[in-house]
Amino acid sequence: MEGVSLKKPDWIRARIPSGDTWKEVSAVLERERLHTVCNEARCPNKGECWGSGTATFMILGDICTRSCRFCAVTSRREGRPVDAGEGERIALAALELGLRYVALTSVDRDDLPDRGASHFAACIAALKARLPGVRTEVLIPDYRAVELAPILAAGPDVAAHNLETVRSLQPVRDARASFDTSLATLRALKVGAGVLRTKSSLMLGLGETQDEVWAAMDELRAVGVDILVLGQYLRPSAAQTPVREYISPEQFDRYAEAARERGFASVVAAPLARTSYHAEAAFEGGAARISLSGTGKPAGCKLIRFEARLEGAIIRELHIRGDFFASPGEAFDRLGSLLAGTPLFDLAASFDRLLEREGIEVAGISGEGLASLVRAAIQSQEPRP
Repeated sequence: MEGVSLKKPDWIRARIPSGDTWKEVSAVLERERLHTVCNEARCPNKGECWGSGTATFMILGDICTRSCRFCAVTSRREGRPVDAGEGERIALAALELGLRYVALTSVDRDDLPDRGASHFAACIAALKARLPGVRTEVLIPDYRAVELAPILAAGPDVAAHNLETVRSLQPVRDARASFDTSLATLRALKVGAGVLRTKSSLMLGLGETQDEVWAAMDELRAVGVDILVLGQYLRPSAAQTPVREYISPEQFDRYAEAARERGFASVVAAPLARTSYHAEAAFEGGAARISLSGTGKPAGCKLIRFEARLEGAIIRELHIRGDFFASPGEAFDRLGSLLAGTPLFDLAASFDRLLEREGIEVAGISGEGLASLVRAAIQSQEPRP
């Protein structure tokens, strides 16, 4: 019912911004007069992402010409004048913050002749000029092929456009948007530059069924989308459409497994996941594969032995043993199989969650302990300057 407000479950927890790194990011953004989707869309991951020195820059101003029922960004018929120096300031901020991967998104600008496409291209060019080798991701509006041309020519590493929700729930978007229009944009990205990795995102909890989510996955794969993000819709304020359901972490795991079976190269699925959340890790899905092994006693843990195969920052195989297991070894073989496809950043939480779900008894081990061993093994393989 429209007036009913659901209580947030325990698994919906966003970190409060804290620490010196967060303060540095905030200061740089304020000095350079830059907008971020973290602030404007009230993203729940602001504390985590800013605390690790990353941010998604929102270009073309902070006023959107569309009015989607789920979005908290200010909406008017016309946006602010385009700031020609914005790309250079973003590049300077990224250089100062030491970013290796920069994500750009924008408000919709239906009031501009090319809806802001050339400004996207200019911002990418400014980044590449200041930071040779930087990886760039763009989350774009529903551009047509002619509008996509300058963006593709600028050479982003990932191009994203969000389907937002399933077919039956598209009315939560502005009337100028549609499921098929979004699919056309994603298809045009692949046709225009076949090697480009494309990404899309679905908000869950708006009233969709499981079959509708699967159908949306199938249509995204049909237009060549490589990276899929699934996250819980969270109502920014009482002015936006209400949450119909809170999706459990276990259901997100099931959706992730279904997505990988459909051939997505990388899947990020979690209650607080958003399109640009851990974007670099998602990009690395499908990257070079490495094999790792390690033995150790992380803080507070007994002896752990592991063997793993990673594809970029995505775990493809994981075998674990140690002195701490109270369950038969077969249980940990099953656990390793369930963890296949997990992004490295989510290994600790997924490990702990699956232990509880599968009823596997352990003593002297934690997900963070295992993750710390895997990260140490990766660092030992990285070339030193």
